[in-house]
Amino acid sequence: MARLLTAVLLLCYIYMSRVKSEVAFLDISNGSSHKEYCITYNSLWTNLSKSLGDAVGYPLVNLTSTNLCNSSGLGPDTLVGKAVVVMRGGCGFVQKAVIAQNIGAATILIASKERLDTPSGNQTDYREVKIPLALMRYRDTEDALEMFPEGVLVKLYDPPAPPFDVSILLMLAVGVFTVAMGGYWSGVAERDALCAPPPLPPVGGGAADPGEPRAHSGDLSVSSPVKVVVFVVFLSTMLVLMFFFYKWLVYVIIVVFCVASAAALYSCLSALIEKLGCTSSSMPCLGEPESGIVRTVLLAAVCVSIAVVWGVFRNEDRWIWILQDLLGMAFCINFLKTITVSNFKICVILLSLLLVYDVFFVFITPLFTRNGESVMVQVAFGDDSGEKLPMVMKVPRFSTWNQEACGIQFSILGFGDLIVPGLVVAYCHRFDVWTNSGKKIYFISCTIAYLSGLICTFMVMLLSRMAQPALLYLVPFTLLTCTAVACHMRQLQAFWSGTRSGYEVLDSSRDPLLQDGEQEYQSIQRN
Repeated sequence: MARLLTAVLLLCYIYMSRVKSEVAFLDISNGSSHKEYCITYNSLWTNLSKSLGDAVGYPLVNLTSTNLCNSSGLGPDTLVGKAVVVMRGGCGFVQKAVIAQNIGAATILIASKERLDTPSGNQTDYREVKIPLALMRYRDTEDALEMFPEGVLVKLYDPPAPPFDVSILLMLAVGVFTVAMGGYWSGVAERDALCAPPPLPPVGGGAADPGEPRAHSGDLSVSSPVKVVVFVVFLSTMLVLMFFFYKWLVYVIIVVFCVASAAALYSCLSALIEKLGCTSSSMPCLGEPESGIVRTVLLAAVCVSIAVVWGVFRNEDRWIWILQDLLGMAFCINFLKTITVSNFKICVILLSLLLVYDVFFVFITPLFTRNGESVMVQVAFGDDSGEKLPMVMKVPRFSTWNQEACGIQFSILGFGDLIVPGLVVAYCHRFDVWTNSGKKIYFISCTIAYLSGLICTFMVMLLSRMAQPALLYLVPFTLLTCTAVACHMRQLQAFWSGTRSGYEVLDSSRDPLLQDGEQEYQSIQRN
């Protein structure tokens, strides 16, 4: 059951935060008081002032009773030099803007009952729109017209946000810690599996088959290119299904996440308790001989409670992100320990296909969708119900201005940006175990490469002021670093194929598992 839940969640991996969210403010006043609301706009169409003092004020005309898909019923001077607010739908943003500017409007606001995405279009649209265009929430429109029934003056402005935010450092620490711990645990589990007693001989006597595969640390091993291809096909199918049936499937994913993350948190905490030595009844952590059972029940209750609290308050942005990150870290760490890849060849195939998958669903699918948005982005941002997939780490941006109007802004990192390169880090640590590398050269090098890839991602994001597809940087950094280390160590062939034979195992108790000829080679290595 746990494997099924884990597979379902990975199939729902959504690479988030790929489009620039251009957020600005709408200041509405009647001369004696004012209030600000959140708007989104496209900077390729619209240039806004950087401060409220520099913004030009326009009288507001309320036309939310129409979509403004034609100019019928409007007098020649109705909108001259004024801002107009109309409803979203019926026709495209550009058509509304062109009609408004042709009859003299100075600004057009589009009230949306859906999510506030960034208005988009093709290159010719950028030349047609001559007036500021922005989206605002319909409920904000109702609130503003109720508060200021007449004599309304509106100003649009976009104050510059600090290019760097401390949340980036925190997100960097969360990402590297999660990947490093998952990879480390995978290697420790592999070492324990190799040090386990040899398999019992078959019933009826006789010796165990010397060619029998050794114990494997993971509960599920990806060892065939066919499995990788099938996985990517299922991943694509799940994404398309989410695109068409989001409003139903999102709740299924939320339930699955709660169950899988609670189980993962229990697995991580129980391993931590065992590492601290609180497993034996001779160490009464709870003061009772039956402390083991009581401890198990209490730990399970805590993990389930955390998942339930997150599920109930998942839309409470101010604090629930802490629980989401805790559950997400546990899920990713446990995943990297549970799911293993058998060799570097599988890593290369998997990461390459997922990179192609990313590029296709982000940059190619806008050519086929009705509104010009990618399938990946639409699924990532959700629908107008407000429910979002929980497959991200999120940290609030501490320098965000005016959180009351636009809500809390987050720096986010998708689970896929942790799990996908994390599988390579985990394989590197297991290969260190197979070669009995005391310095853990592969594991440390790959972890540093992952850190470098994340830093590169954030640097490009800061310079371009746009969210970046992290796998575009993480895949080359990790794969090329591992290849360079294997070439330097002259172990590329063994690293590529995942060969364990010919290397020293952890102790002599595993000698019976070595095939003929390996004993002599191992003795030479030890000497």
